[in-house]
Amino acid sequence: VNRPDAEVQAAMDEAALKELPLIERRTPYLGLLANVGMLCGLFGTVVGLITAFGEVAKADAASKATGLAKGIEEAMNCTAFGLITAVFALLMMGLLNGKTQRIIDDINAATVQVLNLVVGNRSKVDLQNLPAE
Repeated sequence: VNRPDAEVQAAMDEAALKELPLIERRTPYLGLLANVGMLCGLFGTVVGLITAFGEVAKADAASKATGLAKGIEEAMNCTAFGLITAVFALLMMGLLNGKTQRIIDDINAATVQVLNLVVGNRSKVDLQNLPAE
């Protein structure tokens, strides 16, 4: 209460800055999951197409269609899995980012409210009778 406004503000900012990384620390993992899911799907697609064309190249005419269909099925399954994983992770990341931002905004608003309360009520506090530090 008996500190200058700038010192009170700095102390509150310091306290907020200690908490903000704890709030935001795991959010990037969902972005990483989305990227890895998409890349795994792409990798599976490439492997499936390599399998499909490998079967076509070495198979007789009667079994070419079966080998090609199996390879394309593998490629499409991998693509679908990668897309589902990436879309889900991106949606969750968007939701988590929104919630994180609301929490950060609440912290900032509370900081301003407390600072205004302290500064606005300084005159009401008897500084002479405060215990010594």
